[in-house]
Amino acid sequence: MYRTRTFAISSLTLLFSTLLFSQNISSTVLDSTTLQPVPYATIILNKNGVITNEEGKFSFLMSESIKETDSLFISCIGYESIGKPLNQFTGKAILLSPKAIELKEVIVSNKDYTPEEILELVEENIGKNYINSFTKKRLFLRESYRNYIEKSNYTIKESTIPALNKQFLDSVLKSIPSNDTYYTEVLGDLYGSEDQDEQKLDLIKASELYDKNSRLDMENLEERFNEIIKKNVKTDSYFKVKSGLFGTKIDAEELFDQEVDSSEVESLNKELEKTTERKKFFANYKRSTLANLYTNLPIFKNTDYNVLWKSNRYDLILEDFTYIGDKPLYVIDFKPKRSEEFKGKLYIDANDFALIKMDFENVEPLRKFNLLGISLNEYLAKGSILFDKDADGTYSLRYYEITKGNRVGFKRPVKIIEKNKNVKGRRKQNELHLKIDAAFNGRNKYEVVVFDTESISEAQFNAFTEKNDVLPQYMPKYDPDFWKGHTIMEPNMAIKEFTSQVENE
Repeated sequence: MYRTRTFAISSLTLLFSTLLFSQNISSTVLDSTTLQPVPYATIILNKNGVITNEEGKFSFLMSESIKETDSLFISCIGYESIGKPLNQFTGKAILLSPKAIELKEVIVSNKDYTPEEILELVEENIGKNYINSFTKKRLFLRESYRNYIEKSNYTIKESTIPALNKQFLDSVLKSIPSNDTYYTEVLGDLYGSEDQDEQKLDLIKASELYDKNSRLDMENLEERFNEIIKKNVKTDSYFKVKSGLFGTKIDAEELFDQEVDSSEVESLNKELEKTTERKKFFANYKRSTLANLYTNLPIFKNTDYNVLWKSNRYDLILEDFTYIGDKPLYVIDFKPKRSEEFKGKLYIDANDFALIKMDFENVEPLRKFNLLGISLNEYLAKGSILFDKDADGTYSLRYYEITKGNRVGFKRPVKIIEKNKNVKGRRKQNELHLKIDAAFNGRNKYEVVVFDTESISEAQFNAFTEKNDVLPQYMPKYDPDFWKGHTIMEPNMAIKEFTSQVENE
């Protein structure tokens, strides 16, 4: 049974009105002038930190050691910092005041550097300002996938199987959702260095939120398709799938080598989800995702955001000064001179020349090709990276957000031909000839919040063994109790309001 503690401060109406041991405290950070949300503000309580989401909301896990006199510190670039005891936060929201820029103060206390000189000093001080060895990072990863069909046109040129007609193919297209949204969240410890191959992940908990109704429709469609094939195709036939110059052979036996009662599909899927292989795949995929993000930080040499290391390839403008609390920051705008991929802004501490924040956006597609009717356009990579100073005086990653956009197109003829070498006469038995013109667009967003970074030795890294024993828990709608007992990044309203069609029925 949990022991309860109540703060005897009635004025804390929203933030801390009645606190129970191991409960979360939540609030919203707003601009005091505009009353608009302040996203990605840093919240520190007893040396533990969280980040506000894009709606300015945050949630903090209470612990038994927290007292009403403990101070909560809130900071964000361009705003006055706040630091005061919990019992002094009395409003329904926390207001941050914009910080006035005192240009003379910045210039007097620092040499009048050019942007090129500032970046040289950043590079020179990276070894002093950031941990360059092995670390253990407690972090939270949220991935949001939104995909939609731009077009799905087709023309039947020929079909000798009556059941494979326009009505059936239209039902295929109708069963595929035109919009699809999927969320997944994981909490864990990432062990590693700046080397992408030296990463290990200890998963603590994971969830996934999506509409299972679309999967059920696909299962029904698969059953219908198999029934049509079994009624019209000989088991000793084989198929030739052609698209222009390309061809693939598929034996009909592959379609009939295992019979599964449709009523057992759901239970079978549940059993498969429990297998060690799926757990290993899930852990490997999340480790790879986190490793790709972390090892691509701009403070590392082998990064796509190479403005610190190859600044001569960019046009640099010392655009402005701003503050994080009382610390002045240089704001440098960067744009590629030639073939580099990203533009953006750098926020650099004017005292120790540490990179505090980078905003970035691609200036041209990261990858683009169109060959024989198949096209790919990775047209978007936009986000922000924030670093924060730890208790030991070094900086570490606090928040990393990137949105990626890609478009895939397919505009080709497709033939599916049934052949049978055991039938006398013509080997070709049936044929389906289509002309397809389809395009798919996707937006993927990755958010990483690092709550704590701890230096470890190479021996400690080598001694750790991944368990690979966590699978995401499926949720048809957002469950606010799932992460109870853990500090995470607050979900936005789109996640909180998500409900699958199955749940609505």
